[in-house]
Amino acid sequence: MKIARIVSVGATALFVLSSAALAQQARTGTVIGINRLNNTIAIRQGQDGTVGANTGGAAEEFKVGSGVSLDSLHAGDRVSFSASGSDEAKTITKIDRQ
Repeated sequence: MKIARIVSVGATALFVLSSAALAQQARTGTVIGINRLNNTIAIRQGQDGTVGANTGGAAEEFKVGSGVSLDSLHAGDRVSFSASGSDEAKTITKIDRQ
């Protein structure tokens, strides 16, 4: 019984940790707009590994987390970033200009 409980707890911990890692997966895109007053940024993500990948889709707006600076970014910059949160309230946790 003790071994079954240990395996169960281990499986649950692995599931939770892998979900968090996938939620903050690094992505790339092009900055479409920056609103420094509302602390938001709009990024159009590219499609990886397909023909016409530079066309991208619709821009997605993200909140910018505390400690993340937008000072060096401008519209048109290519960036790599990590975001967390739900579909309605995604927050940039890290962003780097390429």
